[in-house]
Amino acid sequence: MPTFADHQVEFWIFAFMFGLVTVMGFWAARWRRPDNIHTLEEWGLGGRAFGNWVTFFLLSGDVYTAYTFVAVPTLVFGVGASGFFPMPFLVIVYPMLFVVLARFWSVCHVHGFVTPAEFVRARFGSRTLALGIAMTGILATMPYIALQLIGIEAVFKVMGLPEGWPLTAAFIVLALYTFNSGLRAPALISIVKDALVLWTVLAAFLIVASHSGGWETVFRVAETKYATSPSTSDGLLLPASSQLNYITLAVGSAVALFLYPHTLTGVLASRNRATLRRNLSVLPLYTLTLGVLMLVGFAAILSDIQPIGGDRNTVVPLWFDENFPAWSAGLAFAAIGVGAMVPAAIMSIAAANLFTRDVYKEFIRPEATPAEETLVSKIASLAMKFGAVICILMLNTQFAIDLQLIGGVFVMQTLPAVAIGLFTAWLHRWALIAGIIGGLTTGLVMLYQIPQRGADGNIVREHFGGSAWPLSNLGFDTRSTIYVGVVALAANLIVAALATPLLRAMGVPDGRDRTREQDYVADEGDPTVRRMTELIDGEPTRDQTAAQSLFTPTGGGRHSL
Repeated sequence: MPTFADHQVEFWIFAFMFGLVTVMGFWAARWRRPDNIHTLEEWGLGGRAFGNWVTFFLLSGDVYTAYTFVAVPTLVFGVGASGFFPMPFLVIVYPMLFVVLARFWSVCHVHGFVTPAEFVRARFGSRTLALGIAMTGILATMPYIALQLIGIEAVFKVMGLPEGWPLTAAFIVLALYTFNSGLRAPALISIVKDALVLWTVLAAFLIVASHSGGWETVFRVAETKYATSPSTSDGLLLPASSQLNYITLAVGSAVALFLYPHTLTGVLASRNRATLRRNLSVLPLYTLTLGVLMLVGFAAILSDIQPIGGDRNTVVPLWFDENFPAWSAGLAFAAIGVGAMVPAAIMSIAAANLFTRDVYKEFIRPEATPAEETLVSKIASLAMKFGAVICILMLNTQFAIDLQLIGGVFVMQTLPAVAIGLFTAWLHRWALIAGIIGGLTTGLVMLYQIPQRGADGNIVREHFGGSAWPLSNLGFDTRSTIYVGVVALAANLIVAALATPLLRAMGVPDGRDRTREQDYVADEGDPTVRRMTELIDGEPTRDQTAAQSLFTPTGGGRHSL
C-alpha cells in the first residue's frame, strides 16, 4: 500500500504544478481583460475570439482528457485489444468534425447562440425540443466530469494521500478559478497541460524502449496474461465476441464526441472558420500521444502492477510511480491532474451555459440581464461539479471509461436535432421530441440490463455495469455485445423519421425556422456575424479592422447586430 512518506518528491512537484495552474487560473480573468466580463459571451466563450494557438490548446484540452491518461490505458490493461477502440473512432471523427462544426460555428455567430439548444430552438421553432436538448446535454456531461475527478483521485491514492479532503481541496480550487475566470482559465492552463502530457508520453516511450527486450517483451508478456485469463473477452487480438461491440463503440464514440456541450463550447470560442478548420486538421497528430499512452496498459502487465484495493483506475499512476524517477513521476502525476482539471472546467462551463440560456432565461426569468445570466451560469457551474461527485457515488464502475461511454449514450440522442439539423429542417419538431424520448428510454432500459463482471467473469452487480449490451438478451446463443448508444440512436432516428410524415399528414404545424441557408457559411468579416472587438491572441488584420469599423458604433465597445 503506497504511503505518503515514500512519495515526498512526487507530492511536492505535483503540488508546485497544481499551484502554478491555480495561479494561472485566477490570473486568466485579467488576461486581455475586456471592459465587461460579466456576459456569457465573455465568461462562457472567452469573447468568441481565440486565435490559432489558444484554439489548438483549448480543443486539445477539451478532447484529450483524463479519459486519455487514465481510463483508456486502464481498459487496455484489463481487456487488451478491445481497449484500442479510440484509435479508429478518432480517425473517423475528424472528417466529421471538419464538415459539421464549421456550419455550427457560422450559424451560432450570426445569431449569437451560446449553446446547441439555442440553435435547435431557432431551427425548429420549439422551446420544448430545445429544453430536451439542454437537459440531455447536462445529463451526459455529469458522468464525463466524474471521470476527470476519478483521474485525480487515482493519483492521490498512489501518492498515499488520505481519501476525501485532497480531492475536495482540488475540487474547490477548480470550482473557484472557473467561477472567477470562466473559459479563459482552462484555455490558459491547457498550455501547461499539453507540455506536461508531451513530456510524459516521451518519457513513457523511452523507458519502455530501453527496458530489456523493449516493446517485444511487453507484447509477449501481455499475450501470455490474456491467454491464461478466465475471461473470454480479453486478448492481445480482438476476440470474435468483441468485434461487434468494438465497431459500434468506435462509431458511436465518434458521433458522441462532436455533440458533447464542451466540444461545441470550445468550437464557438474560435475566432473564425479558418482558425477552427486549421486546428481540426492538426489535432489528429495529438492522437499519436494517445496511442503511446494506451500501450502503457500493456507495459503495466509487464511490471506486474497490482491495483490499489482492486481499483483499476490506479494502474497507470502506479506504473509511472514504479518506472519513472521520482521527479519525473511527479510531472506525470501533474499531467494527469491538470489533464483532468482543464476539461472538467470546460465541461462545467458548457453545462452551466445550457442551464442558464435554455432553462433559466427561457422559462424562469426571460428578462434576466447579461450580468444576471453570468452569475447564474457561475453558480450552475459549481452545481455541475457537485453533480459529478454524485455520479461517482452512484456509478461505481469497474472501469472509469464506462462513465464516459454511458454519457455518450445520452448525448448521441441529440444528433437528429443538432447535427442533422445543421443540414436540413425536414424532421418535425414533435417527431424529434418523440425520438429523443424513445432513444433515451431504449438506452436506459438496456443499460439497466447490463451486469458488472469482475476480473474472474463473475457478476459483481446486476445493473448499470457498463455500456456493452449482451445479444443473448434477445435469445441468441452468443457472447457478442453491442454498444448501447448505437441501438438507442437507431431507435431515435426510426421514431423521428416515421413520425415526421405522420404528423404532417395529421396537419400538425412545423415550427418557424429563424435561420437562413447563408447563415451556415458566414465567416469573420461578414456583416451578419456577431463579432467581439477584443482578440484573445493575435491582432486583427487590416481587413478585419476595416470590416469591424463598418458596424462598430462610435465610441468603441461591443455591438451585436
